[in-house]
Amino acid sequence: MSHKPLRFLTQESILLLSIFKWVILASLIGLIVGTATAVFLFLLEHAVQLTAQFEWYYLGLPIVMAFCIWIVRAIAPEAEGHGTEKVIRAVHQSNGKMRVRIVPIKLMTTILTIMFGGSAGKEGPSAQIGAALASGFAQLFHFTPEDRKKLVICGISAGFTAVLGTPIAGAIFGVEVLFMGKLLYSVLLPSFISGMMSFQVASALGVEYHYHIIPFQQSFDAVFYIFTGFAGVFFGLLSVFTITVLNFFEDFSNRLKLVRPLKAFLAGAVIAGFALIFSTDYLGMGLSTIDHALLGGHIVWYAALLKILMTALTLGFGGSGGVLTPLFFIGATAGSAFAMFFGLDPAVFAAFGLVSMLAGAANTPLAACILAVELFGPAITPYATIACVISFFMSGYYSIFPSQVLSMQKTGAMPPDKGHEVEGADYYINYNARRRIVSGLQIVKKFFRSFKI
Repeated sequence: MSHKPLRFLTQESILLLSIFKWVILASLIGLIVGTATAVFLFLLEHAVQLTAQFEWYYLGLPIVMAFCIWIVRAIAPEAEGHGTEKVIRAVHQSNGKMRVRIVPIKLMTTILTIMFGGSAGKEGPSAQIGAALASGFAQLFHFTPEDRKKLVICGISAGFTAVLGTPIAGAIFGVEVLFMGKLLYSVLLPSFISGMMSFQVASALGVEYHYHIIPFQQSFDAVFYIFTGFAGVFFGLLSVFTITVLNFFEDFSNRLKLVRPLKAFLAGAVIAGFALIFSTDYLGMGLSTIDHALLGGHIVWYAALLKILMTALTLGFGGSGGVLTPLFFIGATAGSAFAMFFGLDPAVFAAFGLVSMLAGAANTPLAACILAVELFGPAITPYATIACVISFFMSGYYSIFPSQVLSMQKTGAMPPDKGHEVEGADYYINYNARRRIVSGLQIVKKFFRSFKI
């Protein structure tokens, strides 16, 4: 197909101008979000240190959760719950349009929730704060809806990166989390640039990042390889269980015939009661427990289950915060327990669990695999990748983010309703495809039988 030549602009010069435009815009978003995230992290750190001086600090959680749900409902209802889900919904349903008032409300309620022991994380709020600032920037300068969506995605990547200190994984997460099984290549360059700029700005402002390079020198071992596959299956099923529990408590909260602040107060009291009975290790973000698991320390077998319960009570009944840090806690502690049960290296499988839960529950396998490289080093990554991808497929069409849009089928035996959000989407069982899978397994079985001595 022939095109009339433009007088001054060739195809390459148009593309160059587009690249230049997005380099500038993404850099500005990275600068803004990196600064805002650094402020958020500093405030959160000092707030947690303040309450940690008091032995019974978590007894204030019922009042704090009641206050958080009241202030959110009164001023910015879209700031309720965990942040990334609200951003995904805004991108899909309103072209990334978000109110900037989310920023102070989300910042305040997240800090209050975590400092008094609510089980929540910091990645989701940072992504939501970054996305809201990017949306406000786009509305201030009257960008088109399409460009606003791209800037909001840059805000997600920049927020995720500034929290974890993983610019490549952060960029991939921003373009992967919106759809199950689809990458938005048109936003890849801006996401990388905004993530890198955000990381550099936050680092320059004094944010410190902690990486756990796993001393892993494993030559190929068939037994270890098989256990890695089993671990991927285990983390995929654990992802489904976690999502199911979180959804159950959210539905239960919605059905409970009480005013929202009272429900939040009662949930906070239950969490405080669990802390009195068991330990404060499951309150807040639980970063020290994650570090302990990644160093190969002893972890009680029920740690992941308690964290799931605490997180479901916190986020389902009005607490504010993210869901990714709890996922990291659940994965690291469950991986440690898995390893100890089978006599394997707990540090290695804690690392597998941390990234595999991100792959399975958030349906972001590429971001999870790259996160393994950036957090744990290249030596462990080939095996971590196997666990991540298996976990992703094993979790099926479940997602910790219900507004994700289905864009692929994980198996031909269960084709989903593509183009629909995970929440409410349906799939059917293709019995012909299932028979082909069974036939394939029988062929594999006969193959191994032929080697019998």
